Amino acid sequence: MIEIKNLTKKFGDFTAVDHLNLTIETGEFFGLLGPNGAGKTTTISMLSTVLLPTEGEIRIDGELLGRRASAQKRKLAVVTQEYSMRQDMTMDEVMEYQGRLYYLPRNVIREKTDELLAFAGLTEYRKRVVRRLSGGMKRKLMVCRALMIEPEILLLDEPTAGMDALARRQMWNLLRQLNGKNLTIILTTHYMEEAESLCGRVALIEKGKLDMIDTPSAMIGNLGAFAVDEMTEKGLTSHFFKNRQDAITYLSQAGDQASFRNTTLEDVFVERVGRHLTKK
Repeated sequence: MIEIKNLTKKFGDFTAVDHLNLTIETGEFFGLLGPNGAGKTTTISMLSTVLLPTEGEIRIDGELLGRRASAQKRKLAVVTQEYSMRQDMTMDEVMEYQGRLYYLPRNVIREKTDELLAFAGLTEYRKRVVRRLSGGMKRKLMVCRALMIEPEILLLDEPTAGMDALARRQMWNLLRQLNGKNLTIILTTHYMEEAESLCGRVALIEKGKLDMIDTPSAMIGNLGAFAVDEMTEKGLTSHFFKNRQDAITYLSQAGDQASFRNTTLEDVFVERVGRHLTKK
């Protein structure tokens, strides 16, 4: 279990994360959502101990997380937004280097490399240098590298950024399999479809503060599970209904440029963030 209590990070006069409180259960697939600058990456950086909190604390299984808490840090692995691998290394070399950082025996490194590359469907590319890999292959390799130490918690900061649709779906399948093995996963993403598909619960963060937290289906249900999009003089306007028949009735009375669909998590995000922007 991960307990985040009053977590705060300030950079001078700017508060990036503002007294954030979250509890994430063991084996949960949890999403951190929010607009640019909301504090998602800063939160991930504090979870990985790259940054230290200004206030508050993080506990893993009841033990305080800090840079000197080696046992707790060993439970964590992170996949960052940026490609953080040497471009002239092959996949095998990237994996070997990671294993040596954690003083793993050579035979263990070889076994884990074989297992993880096969798991990610990368075996036939293992001798290819990083600079010659596609974006999707690089992302998968970064996940494999993170799994070398058999972490209990995987932190993913925009893991599918820049991927095409096929590579993104392949990554989703990979992450589902990992979560199915009781690996706790914390994901930040700007792809609402990704969060809706993968996450058991999501937290929406704005300006470093927790705005709402629930399952994607509950958030969608609270907004209204059915939507009618209508083109007006002001542009496309979406109307949300909790009852299907109410949505169909509205659609029948709307103009020709109206359509019916199911509400998505992206609608929740846009409505929530947009409402706050309107209040400014």
